[in-house]
Amino acid sequence: MRTGCVMVADVVVIILSYLAALLVRFEFRYHSIPAEFLQTYHSIILPWALVSIVVLALFGCYNSVWRYVGMGDLRRLVAAHMTLVAIGAVCIVLLRYHMPRSYYVMGFALSFFCCTAMHFSYRFLLQLSNEFFGQRHRAPEMIMIVGAGEAARNLIRDFQVSDKLNASVACLIDDNPVKYRAFLEGIRIVGDRDTIPAMVRKYRISRIILAMPGATAQQRKEILEICSKTKCRIQVLPGLYQLVNGEVSVSQLKDVEVQDLLGREPISVDLDDIREFIRGKVVMVTGGGGSIGSELCRQIAKSAPEQLIIFDIYENNAYDIQMELKRKHPELNLEVLIGSVRNTARLSSVFETYRPQVVFHAAAHKHVPLMEDSPNEAIKNNVFGTYKTATMADRYGVEKFVLISTDKAVNPTNIMGASKRLCEMVVQMMSRKSETDFVAVRFGNVLGSNGSVIPLFKRQIQEGGPVTITHPDIIRYFMTIPEAVSLVLQAGAFAKGGEIFVLDMGQPVKIADMAKNLIRLSGFEPDVDIPIVYTGLRPGEKLYEELLMDEEGLQDTENKLIHIGKPIMMDDEQFCHQLERLRTACESESREIKQIVAEIVPTYHPSK
Repeated sequence: MRTGCVMVADVVVIILSYLAALLVRFEFRYHSIPAEFLQTYHSIILPWALVSIVVLALFGCYNSVWRYVGMGDLRRLVAAHMTLVAIGAVCIVLLRYHMPRSYYVMGFALSFFCCTAMHFSYRFLLQLSNEFFGQRHRAPEMIMIVGAGEAARNLIRDFQVSDKLNASVACLIDDNPVKYRAFLEGIRIVGDRDTIPAMVRKYRISRIILAMPGATAQQRKEILEICSKTKCRIQVLPGLYQLVNGEVSVSQLKDVEVQDLLGREPISVDLDDIREFIRGKVVMVTGGGGSIGSELCRQIAKSAPEQLIIFDIYENNAYDIQMELKRKHPELNLEVLIGSVRNTARLSSVFETYRPQVVFHAAAHKHVPLMEDSPNEAIKNNVFGTYKTATMADRYGVEKFVLISTDKAVNPTNIMGASKRLCEMVVQMMSRKSETDFVAVRFGNVLGSNGSVIPLFKRQIQEGGPVTITHPDIIRYFMTIPEAVSLVLQAGAFAKGGEIFVLDMGQPVKIADMAKNLIRLSGFEPDVDIPIVYTGLRPGEKLYEELLMDEEGLQDTENKLIHIGKPIMMDDEQFCHQLERLRTACESESREIKQIVAEIVPTYHPSK
């Protein structure tokens, strides 16, 4: 209906444009126009208007969403009218129409400008209506956009034409000095990143949007740190680097997360290696409902395995990832099984039934303070759960077994880290006596995982504080869950047996700085609105984590972010006897379990 109205309006505009051209030629005196010119005008104008409508339609000039017309629509209008100029010239020569030359020039020019104005009028009137008549009951939210490029242009248009968003773009920020004081879609560029705090105050900004697809991770980090001090809500485009065909809209914006402040580029892996490693294989993930395990399942599902088996003791977590994968990958051959890695009979039944070819062992107790209070449970679940699963992998001919380890296994000061070091020793021992390729992958903290500091800080901020940190100087390595898992998968593809793969976690981050940034991103001032309290190091906690033991050495792989620690030689027979002693001790709930572990793991130094 609306398109038909625009076509009729275009016909009227074309007819009136050429009539106006005649009137201009004869000084707006209708009766001074010679009869032959009027007769020619009346005979050709309607056919010409219809030809014009057909050409405009062929160029897609009526396929626009009228509230969003923009440069693409203008280009189509220009191309259509250039075609009409060529068609008109041919008609004039062939049909020998006798009209003043100024009539043709003026008529073409007027019809082009009037048609263009007609096509853009709806957006202009809608914008005018929203500005002067819409949402009068409350003042609009004032927005600053950092970056004055194509992404910003699209966002400005979205805000201008929407009748649902009570918001207005007040100013733009861009580091290019050439753009200073210029206008983009009618919005002035008022300065560079250093002027952000002053411009926030001047224009009473309540929301800042970062729209800089071409910026590096370090540049984004620097700008976001400036923005985080303004108490404004901060949003970014997804991933900041996604700008596909100029289709950027307000609906794609997301609030800034702490990972946006890490200051490094997203980690990339060789997807072909991973797909080749997984494709057509039966893959089993223990602990598949946990933070790391569930992300492993998501990425494995994308690589066309023959079958994916999720094995977890917690049915709620397993159910959640099951429903998600069924929804997103209906073609996936998925089995979700409940059971414990401590149950030998259950493990044997699963391995015998499904015959997995690749096993990712992510099932573990990982909470450091809780394990300090229940050390026997850490040993039962982590060490002997790994040993039993690895034994089944050997018995049933698994091709590759990948243990998810941690940086806390290096020179551990807590029982959780020591148990993971024992898991690595189990894996290396199994590798020496099995056809299965047993490997371990060691990395640091992952942002947003269950039990990590970020969810804790967010809850504390929502409750008004205080935010609790154990020590002002404590530092940790951080990586996002998808990044860590993609590197785990690639390390599995590299595995030949016996390796401990060490993931490059980038630069360590001070937990105190992370907490302060998170408070600012939430619109508060640290130690003013939200207090920070230092509680002291917890039992078994270190100021910093290490990723590599001194005696392991380091080798590079094809991926510069994945390194290999050389296997540490040990007496496997003696180790088996030590494991038996350890099993007896933990099953009898020995109070000396930490001392027994320290005898097996010389680098373990239990905290007093």
